[in-house]
Amino acid sequence: MPVRNLTTLLALLAATCLAAPAQQYKLTHSIHIGGTGGWDYLAADSQARRLYVSHNTQVEILDLDTEKIVGKIPGADGVHGIALAPESNRGYISSGRNDKILVFDLKTLKVLNAITAGSNPDGIVYEPVNDRVLAFNGRSKNATVVDAATDMTHTIALAGKPEFPVADGKGVVFVNIEDKSEIQKIDVKTLKVESTWPLSPCESPSGLAIDRANRRLFSVCDNKLMAIVNADSGKVIATPAIGEGPDAAAFDPELKLAFSSNGESGTLTVVQEQGSDKYRRIETVATKPGARTMALDEKTHKIYLSDAEFGPAPAATADHPHPRRSIKPGSFKVLVVERK
Repeated sequence: MPVRNLTTLLALLAATCLAAPAQQYKLTHSIHIGGTGGWDYLAADSQARRLYVSHNTQVEILDLDTEKIVGKIPGADGVHGIALAPESNRGYISSGRNDKILVFDLKTLKVLNAITAGSNPDGIVYEPVNDRVLAFNGRSKNATVVDAATDMTHTIALAGKPEFPVADGKGVVFVNIEDKSEIQKIDVKTLKVESTWPLSPCESPSGLAIDRANRRLFSVCDNKLMAIVNADSGKVIATPAIGEGPDAAAFDPELKLAFSSNGESGTLTVVQEQGSDKYRRIETVATKPGARTMALDEKTHKIYLSDAEFGPAPAATADHPHPRRSIKPGSFKVLVVERK
């Protein structure tokens, strides 16, 4: 082959490799938990090497290194999320069906208090600068703020139905407003909503993650888009495509990768930060249908997703016009996705 043609061929091959990077992530195995009932969020404590898994009326705790169950926190009703405050040795659980926030000891796992929240507390986050916990109440469309030192509470009215929150490490919490397709910015010291930003073309945002170093937010949306937002201006700067039925987002600060767990399509979308305000979907990883929530271990870069085996959906009712499929007893597990 002439040198000129060979040079052209090599250039084309290089361009192809750049356009379609090799697969980096793979579902490698699962951790069986069993039991009955549904689930929502997971929370990974990379330093203490624990994974907190919401599961119906309790939280199950796994050792991230051995992948064994090392404890359980019972007493909840419809667990949604877990927030961790390691400096004060406390954790917080949003218990949606009985409108409570359970406070527990991180070492003993003993429940210390049950604080009354708004209606259906869902997403929950610890904000370290002001030492406060914010639980976001889906039905009452507000946030219950707990002073971690005293357990005293405050209420912040919101623009609509809140979903997942994140803290920026500087005294601000951001939260997706699902029914308005917006993000609200909350000053946790003053207990006031500072800004409300539209997420268009994103619709019905659920999961939210943050790149604290570069001040970027990642909202995953029901119309199969990830809205990437400037956390200072509120401007939507990119909307890469994701899978169907997302409910959680994560960001790996070391690898500069954002993730969306897509329960309906049974996939994990990987989006790469490629420079100043340049983002590109680089991979779609097969997981399992129903694996819609996740947590990232920043030490090992592993991703954990809750899932189970499913049976048929129950009959639709006026209160539940789109019921979820029934969960087969004993099939609950945590999927593990790893880098190759």
